[in-house]
Amino acid sequence: MNIGILGGGQLARMLALAGIHLNHRFRVLDPSPGACAARVAKQIRGHWEDRNALDQLMATSDVVTFEFENVPANSARYLASQRAFFPPAQALEFAQDRLCEKQLFSSLGIPAAPFQRIDSADDLSRSLAGIGIPAVLKRRTLGYDGKGQVVINSAKAAPDGWEQLGRTPCILESKIHFRREVSIIGVRGQSGEMAFYPVSENTHRDGILRYCIAHPIDPAQNEAQHYCQLILEHLQYVGVLTLELFDTEQGLVANEIAPRVHNSGHWTIEGAATSQFENHVRAILGLPLGETSARGFSAMVNFISTIPRAQEVLAIPDASFHDYGKSPRPGRKLGHATICTQNSARAIQGLTQVLRLAAEKPRTM
Repeated sequence: MNIGILGGGQLARMLALAGIHLNHRFRVLDPSPGACAARVAKQIRGHWEDRNALDQLMATSDVVTFEFENVPANSARYLASQRAFFPPAQALEFAQDRLCEKQLFSSLGIPAAPFQRIDSADDLSRSLAGIGIPAVLKRRTLGYDGKGQVVINSAKAAPDGWEQLGRTPCILESKIHFRREVSIIGVRGQSGEMAFYPVSENTHRDGILRYCIAHPIDPAQNEAQHYCQLILEHLQYVGVLTLELFDTEQGLVANEIAPRVHNSGHWTIEGAATSQFENHVRAILGLPLGETSARGFSAMVNFISTIPRAQEVLAIPDASFHDYGKSPRPGRKLGHATICTQNSARAIQGLTQVLRLAAEKPRTM
């Protein structure tokens, strides 16, 4: 089968690597001359709103998917009208608008932070009284890796926050006090079959995932899986979907969804019976889903801005190294390493060693 992917970054690269051994061929649409997926897939150079480029992708694809959720809605609808397109365009619409996303959680009975729609400075001033301080002001669209949001710590700071985000439509959320951040990755096939990966415990800095730990059994698994299942069923979803949550004293609180393969699931390449990437390929092609159980204890570290030498990482027991082949720049994800072992203490030891190479410090375990 020929699979088209909107986007040519590392997620597209790992999707192609996961599908090549099943004898599938991949083509990516990306405007960048240095798209890292182009080493394992043919690339169409063009913007995601370029109809000629979209037509080229469709002409050479049996099914089209995407690797990032800021795909232009018009392009998604255009592709979905003429070609098998998964996940569904509706899922993109929820993920692209934080207000719609929060309304989705509310309609399904999934706990989320109290929120208010903000369309003006007056809205913000009025809503602060009900939401309380501290609060988080977020742009409704184009927020990713911590971008497009600002913490409001006082009423006096609110006007500056509104200006900082460009006086664009926003939502105001109560700032959640949490014990940890977690995510769950679910996959749903065309027949409605579903499978879920073990919960991942995530640590972010500057809005970017720095490292995560996946245990075979996490106390939040059942609750997180239930909420993810509600979303997959409601959207009649096909493919991999990630639900990010806050783990609080009162239980889990949904933060956001990502309708795609996700950074917090990179550990599944070595650490699960079937990776999230292969299961996404299986789902969108209507193939049976693969087993999602963990092979042991896994930890994954992102390499941001700089990447260590492969020999340094591979000298660490139980370590795997992934270099995306991207040129370094501040804030850019260049690769990752995974520790996968049968012993939790050994996994943490390996994680600490990799973090040292990545110039990161692990939080207290």
